[in-house]
Amino acid sequence: MIYLELFWSFFQIGLFSIGGGYAAMPLIEQQAVDIHPWLTMGQFADIMAIAEMTPGPIAINSATFVGIRVAGFRGALAATFGCVAPSCVIVMTLAWLYYHFRTLTLVQGVLAGLRPAVVAMIASAGLSIVFMAFFGQRSLPADISGIDPAAVFIFAAGFFCLRKWKLNPIAVMAGSGLAGLILYSIV
Repeated sequence: MIYLELFWSFFQIGLFSIGGGYAAMPLIEQQAVDIHPWLTMGQFADIMAIAEMTPGPIAINSATFVGIRVAGFRGALAATFGCVAPSCVIVMTLAWLYYHFRTLTLVQGVLAGLRPAVVAMIASAGLSIVFMAFFGQRSLPADISGIDPAAVFIFAAGFFCLRKWKLNPIAVMAGSGLAGLILYSIV
C-alpha cells in the first residue's frame, strides 16, 4: 500500500509541477510533509538541500530520497517512477503539439501566462526554505527575535559571493557547509 501511495503522490507532483524541479518544491512539501506525514519540515529542508547538491533533476532526486526514507529501495523506485511517468507522456505530447501549432497566437498566450505562475511557485518554495533556515518554521513568525544569526550570515555571504564574484554554486555550497560546520559547532 505504501508503494502505491508513494507512486500516486509523486505522480501528482510530476503531473502538476510545471516549470521544473524548483516549481515542484511546494508540491513535494505538501505531499511529503502536510498530506502524508512522511517527513518533518526539517527533514524536508535537508532532503531539498541534498537533492540540490546531487547530480540530476531536483524533483526526481527528491522523489528517490523520500521513497528511500519512507519505504526503502522499492519505495524509491515507486516514487521515482511516479515522478517521471507523467513527464514522459506530457513532454512527448507537448513536443508534437508545439511542433505543429507553435505559430498560433493562442499557444504563445498560454506560454506567456504560465511564466508568472512558475515564478510564483519557485518563490514560494524558496521563501519556505529561507524561513525554515532562519526561524525554524515554514512561515514568517510574528516575533522575528528568534532569528538564527549564523544562518543569516551564511545566507548573506553565499548570496554575496554568487552575485559579486559569480563564484561556482558548488563552491559556494561547499563553503556554506564548512561555515555551518564551524559556526554551529561553536554556537
